[in-house]
Amino acid sequence: MSDFLDLLRRALEFNPQAPLIFTQFYFWAFFAIIFALFTLVHKRILLRNTFLFAASLFFYYKTSGSYLVLLVFCVVANYLGGRVINAIQKPIGKKAMLTLLVGVDLLTLGYFKYAYFFLDFLDQVFGVKLQVYNFFAAAGNKFFHSNSLIDQIVLPVGISFFTFQAISYCVDVYKKTVPPVKNFLDFGFYLTFFPQLVAGPIVRANKFIPQLHEKFFLSHHAFGLAIFWILNGLAKKVIMSDFLSTHFVDRVFESPLLYTGFENLIGLFAYSLQVYADFSGYTDIAIGVALLMGFRLPRNFNSPYKADTPAEFWHRWHISLSSWLRDYLYIPLGGNRGAGFGTFFWIAVLSIIAILLSGSKWVAISLGALYLFLGIWAFFKSDSRRTISKHLNAMITQLLGGLWHGASWNFMIWGGLNGIGMICNTQWRKQSLEVRAVLMFILTATAAIACKLNYTPVFAIASVWCGIIFIGIYANLIFNLFTKKELPKLRYCWNVVLTFIFITSTRLFFRAGSNLDPAEANETAWETARNMIHQIGSPWNFSLVPQMAKEHLSIIAVFLLGMSIHWLPDRFKRTYRVIFAKLPISAMIVFSAIALFIIYQFSSADTPPFIYFQF
Repeated sequence: MSDFLDLLRRALEFNPQAPLIFTQFYFWAFFAIIFALFTLVHKRILLRNTFLFAASLFFYYKTSGSYLVLLVFCVVANYLGGRVINAIQKPIGKKAMLTLLVGVDLLTLGYFKYAYFFLDFLDQVFGVKLQVYNFFAAAGNKFFHSNSLIDQIVLPVGISFFTFQAISYCVDVYKKTVPPVKNFLDFGFYLTFFPQLVAGPIVRANKFIPQLHEKFFLSHHAFGLAIFWILNGLAKKVIMSDFLSTHFVDRVFESPLLYTGFENLIGLFAYSLQVYADFSGYTDIAIGVALLMGFRLPRNFNSPYKADTPAEFWHRWHISLSSWLRDYLYIPLGGNRGAGFGTFFWIAVLSIIAILLSGSKWVAISLGALYLFLGIWAFFKSDSRRTISKHLNAMITQLLGGLWHGASWNFMIWGGLNGIGMICNTQWRKQSLEVRAVLMFILTATAAIACKLNYTPVFAIASVWCGIIFIGIYANLIFNLFTKKELPKLRYCWNVVLTFIFITSTRLFFRAGSNLDPAEANETAWETARNMIHQIGSPWNFSLVPQMAKEHLSIIAVFLLGMSIHWLPDRFKRTYRVIFAKLPISAMIVFSAIALFIIYQFSSADTPPFIYFQF
């Protein structure tokens, strides 16, 4: 009996060494119990929602311990706030309440996510040294009798996701696109639904709240799709993401100087597949688990590496966040219509921060010259004002989107590079082929001459990148001399490859600061990025490349296999999903057993957590 009670105690208490992760047996044991109890209560909707709310709170406790207090606070504050916003009749009162509520959500998020960032800013710029104090840890210690450190802020799992979801609910209630949820238990279930709680997708109220009162129905087809998505997600996570991470990517990023430029490049491209397989794998499992209980979560990825422009990539990647930033940041800033107060406010804030933290007068001079040029251009060419405003709004959105991912400058650099890429690509596509050819000739020649006169890794990488684009443009020009026939599929494939290379190159700054303590993220991330650029851009010994490729054959094979599957036509993928969903239950069991056996062969004792848990 004592052994049973000890087992029960360990099952119920929080263990930071064994959180509930989709790839662990503990989660599936938890889900099996939840699903079994769900089958007993699913006909009584309020009881079902209450049960899943309680199960979700327990899931978060097993994942984050005493930070459950924070989640409950978010649920209570936004439930009451939504009811108050709806009850207030005067527009100014509604707006004031919305501002207060969004302010509370953002301050809570900012406290946990950006405390070290701002303390580092105060220390570097003003010489003010302050010590963090974790108020929620102190409250959690009293409530749960735990011993969390109060002089250290650890980012709660999933805080960015459920905070953004709460903000979208309050804004939608304010705009009257959704009615406020009347029952607290229903709202708690909506905000904490455990499959998507800690890593998304960010579920909009107008898509999920109507499902709160729908009767449970699981057809054979839906059951088959749910199993397919779960297996698909596990395969992505274990076979691709974890294998690439543990066997190569982590090692390269930890000590880039120990590897050649070729190996650093392989590591960078492998990480691009790893992060996609990891995050989309989580989403696939979340969609499958939710579907088994009769709930539909939105699609969060749409083959993003098939995008032929940087802008198209962000329509396909992390769709729930991209659309959130579009609807609640980009459009309120002015969107495609023009610049508003928010545009100039954020330009000023971001510019001041960049100047103060860089400590360089050249940054101030460069930004001043840029703004002066844009101002003069807009003054004399009024037809360009809307385009300039649109690009400024897009750049601000990308910078703040980068900051959403983490409180360090490498994430802002990553966001800024994506913004620059989108803007440059948009303007580039407006030019004629002849103009592009002339500009590319000038850029390629300039980069090559600079590299010849003063060889540096950055100049070398710029020369190669410009050379690749130069070859594509002039090949197109030569082709047009002999025929007027269009080759849209070839052009699309070429643009897809270029976009993938660009997105992968920006990932250097994204990965360099991931999984780091905020207090040391800036310095370590910058050093890692600098070392990898140095290795990739330094002269290569090409005679060693075949031997190195042979040594890392398994990594290259998994990368090529993953990208080949990713680039399969959508129609083909839909076909084999439907075929699986139509299989008899017995055949599904056999196929699932075989798939799980294969997936298990790639698993390791120390399974890496999902990458987006840190956001």
